Amino acid sequence: MNIDRQHLDLTVANLDCEHDAAKLRRTLAGESGVGTVDVRAASGAVAVAFDGALTTAAAIRGRLADAGFPPRASRGPARPPPPWRNAKVVTSLLSGVLLLLGWVLALGGVAAMVSIAAYAVSIAVGGYFFGREAAEELLFERRVGIELLMAVAAIVAAVMGAPGEGAMLVFLYSISEAAEGYTADKTRSAIRALMDLTPKRVVVRRDGVEREIPVESMLVGDLFIVRPGGSVATDGEIVSGSSAVNEAPVTGESVPVDRGPGEDVLAGTINGGGALEVRATKPFAANTLSRIIRMVEEAQERKGRSQRFIERFGRRYSPVVLAVGVLVAIVPPALFGVAWVEWITRATVFIVAAAPCALVISIPITLVATLGTGARNGVLIKGGIHVEQLANIRVVAFDKTGTLTRGEPEVTDVVPLSSERGALRTEEDVLAVAAGIEHWSEHPLARAIVRAAAGRGIEPRDARDFQAVVGAGASARVGDETVFVGSPSYFREELQADLAEFDAQIESLQAEGKTVILTGTRGCPRGLVALRDNLRPEARGAIAELRRAGIEHIVMLSGDNDTTAQAIGAAAGVDQVHGHLKPEDKVRLVEDLARTHGHVAMVGDGVNDAPALATAQVGIAMGTAGTDVALETADVALMADNLNKLVYALRLARRSDRVVRQNLVLSVIVIATLVVGAVLGVLTLPIAVVAHEVSEFLVIGNGLRMLRS
Repeated sequence: MNIDRQHLDLTVANLDCEHDAAKLRRTLAGESGVGTVDVRAASGAVAVAFDGALTTAAAIRGRLADAGFPPRASRGPARPPPPWRNAKVVTSLLSGVLLLLGWVLALGGVAAMVSIAAYAVSIAVGGYFFGREAAEELLFERRVGIELLMAVAAIVAAVMGAPGEGAMLVFLYSISEAAEGYTADKTRSAIRALMDLTPKRVVVRRDGVEREIPVESMLVGDLFIVRPGGSVATDGEIVSGSSAVNEAPVTGESVPVDRGPGEDVLAGTINGGGALEVRATKPFAANTLSRIIRMVEEAQERKGRSQRFIERFGRRYSPVVLAVGVLVAIVPPALFGVAWVEWITRATVFIVAAAPCALVISIPITLVATLGTGARNGVLIKGGIHVEQLANIRVVAFDKTGTLTRGEPEVTDVVPLSSERGALRTEEDVLAVAAGIEHWSEHPLARAIVRAAAGRGIEPRDARDFQAVVGAGASARVGDETVFVGSPSYFREELQADLAEFDAQIESLQAEGKTVILTGTRGCPRGLVALRDNLRPEARGAIAELRRAGIEHIVMLSGDNDTTAQAIGAAAGVDQVHGHLKPEDKVRLVEDLARTHGHVAMVGDGVNDAPALATAQVGIAMGTAGTDVALETADVALMADNLNKLVYALRLARRSDRVVRQNLVLSVIVIATLVVGAVLGVLTLPIAVVAHEVSEFLVIGNGLRMLRS
């Protein structure tokens, strides 16, 4: 059988909650040729896999439109319609008007049947949407949900001679349901802000002709123009022009970076004062910003443990509430001969009071807002579970190279050494000769020496006949003699140099974690260059901030020798240093730290440290903007090459944890208070309804505080 597998990615309107997502899945489940359907309610996105031999993308789009989820042409999640065009809002307000009319008619002494009719229509109009949801959930999902509890309570209240109270319940609950779409839209603001970073159209140069096209139509290799103040349409390499580029929208780094020909720029970054011509290295759908947006959308669907627990609890709790409500209505009158009307009324109030609306919504709204806010500030957390785990971290383990340090060696000391010939009398002489030889080498230390000479404005000496000695050094003809550059052991063992006079100085530099390079002729060292992969300037301050944020133990794991590792660790201010480690050693140490201290976060580059990142409770990769592998491997990706983003991520997670706990406590207190009041007969139905809805809005408002950076 020939299967033509195709994929369709859409954003659709009217997708606001899990009930909408379930309905959308049911809509496509019976369609011929449709395979997997991935619905991301938090971002209004749908991904459909289908067999092109049995159906078409157009047919799927049409089926979605018929079901009330019309696909959208524009990028980004749909905004809810204005209130006056929103059917849920209109029916809710109409229900309120009818409720008011019924109350006025009752006060005016009009025949009771007239006011009852107004209340009945109010219940029917206001309860249409959530009543239909309750029926669909019961029939198709075999679940008793909150909507069914509310519908039963309203109908029972009306039947028992309290149609006004039933209408009030329907009106208030329908208002909260209508507001749900606007609440969901608020949590989507971060995704929408990310999508707005790139232009909708871009000027490209093809065959020497400039034309404006939609960004989605760009191809790899296209030359596109970025004007001053404009945003970069997709990832690319600068072909011509220089400018300061503001990378804050993607990485969170506030200081613009100078970029010129041959350097990369990322989609969504903002050009400064110079015009740039850029060659696209990725299509729009696969660029860094698009990948971040897709990962945020997926992360918002990954639920934390507490959210999954609350949802499981809600699925079991709602049927129990309905069953207990039935028992409260039946048992006391049947066994003790008390009034049926009173206990049915109490049961109705109990069902409303015990409905877990605020409890169920307390966690997801907070986590979705947290994930969006983090992404907007250059911290990509890949799901609610990682927010929860990050909030519980007590130990942080750092890789050294490229994490605590810059990842590039730098020249720290240049020292002329006394010699018989005395040819290299100054630091400039030493660096000029060393750079002249190392100019021919691609070794990282050689590149660092050449950079240091250029940074000091020193012209390298002419060198010829370059020869490399693998793992030891190099030589070249400088003037009329052969000059060597290499390690102290190379000078001792191969060049028969007596270094006794310089041993103390060499050992002192090595004790500081520096690599020492000598330069000179056979048997005669003339100069010394010390290099080190220096600590990041923000490292010590970031580690101090981690301690203030509640981290109890900080460790550095390094593959370098113990001397270098101890020197860098001491400069950074970590508690413990482990050097000379292989990848499997790092994994073992992360496991030991977890057993000894508790939850561990491992911070590395996301590639070389992948095993240790996977072993830790939270794997954190930093400086991942534009790095595909790092974006995929880590639980948390810090887009900027800056350790302060780690502090921000930790504090964001802990703030989210506090808000979740506040919401849970508030929800439980409100439910417990209302339930007791309902059973004792202290509360009336209107009071229970108002308290129930107010608590829900309080929880929503508290959760939305996480949208603040």
